[in-house]
Amino acid sequence: MSEKKTLEELENQIEQLKQLNSKNGLDLSDEIDKLSDKLTERQKSAKEKLDEWDIVKLARHPDRPDARAYIDALTEDFYPLHGDRLLGDDKALTGGLAKYDGRTVIVIAQSKGGNASESQETNFGMMKSEGYRKAQRLMALAEKFDFPILSLIDTPGAYPGKEAEENNIGGMIAQSISRMITIKVPTIAAVIGEGGSGGAVAIGVADRVVMLENSIYSVISPEGCAAILWNDRENADEAARALKLTAGHAEELGVVDEVIEEGPGAHKEFGTAAENLDKSLKKNLSELSDLNEKELIEARRKKYREMGSYRRATR
Repeated sequence: MSEKKTLEELENQIEQLKQLNSKNGLDLSDEIDKLSDKLTERQKSAKEKLDEWDIVKLARHPDRPDARAYIDALTEDFYPLHGDRLLGDDKALTGGLAKYDGRTVIVIAQSKGGNASESQETNFGMMKSEGYRKAQRLMALAEKFDFPILSLIDTPGAYPGKEAEENNIGGMIAQSISRMITIKVPTIAAVIGEGGSGGAVAIGVADRVVMLENSIYSVISPEGCAAILWNDRENADEAARALKLTAGHAEELGVVDEVIEEGPGAHKEFGTAAENLDKSLKKNLSELSDLNEKELIEARRKKYREMGSYRRATR
């Protein structure tokens, strides 16, 4: 019997007992607690057996909550702002003003959409030039009014089409990265699903970068890597293992500062993932708020200059 089937059977048994509980004077709370403890142990064991390709599939799970779910759960009075004031409004980027932990913040969030029509509308989270220009507009607004920035990352990468190239998408990504490095307000980025290539980095060069445990962060998708190395996208699972794209690897490499536990998984128990992310954001925002502009920028520059550093050994 597979581990997955065992977990599903335990979940079904717990649900059945919950439905029977308190009916006809029955008290099944002890049995429910025992099965729940057993389920937690099994889930932990199953989680330890997940390899990189399993994590990729979880990060892309169709039921995984997108940025809009976290905006609704964590902030109040979200007021979206649209357009880049040049080409149009990129639906792959949701951004605007919101109240978070008693203060006004700027939210910059990539969204893959939910159902098929929403995914088409958001271009599956792949931003175009106007999206990155819109992000820069929001960054400028944050700096003008001294609002912290909360960035939510969930994209397979920037849109690679001809139209994007014609509108200088490479330049827009570079400008967004440059803007985030020099901005004078606290910035926190959270990878909530898929963090792909420069399309993710463009809104992720933050003072603090956190990552949900079942999300991924990589310079290229496993399929793209497999196509380059083996001329065969079917080797994506092997590429995923080589890329070290999981949250654990990213933390070990110093690419992210913290891994956020999801409990059974954000697609199964969104409340747990949202609560843990909320705690992390509040802690990091409180710590960053104690720094002045000079300290913020110096620490940020030092953080990213040290990434990928090496020493040459000679005999």
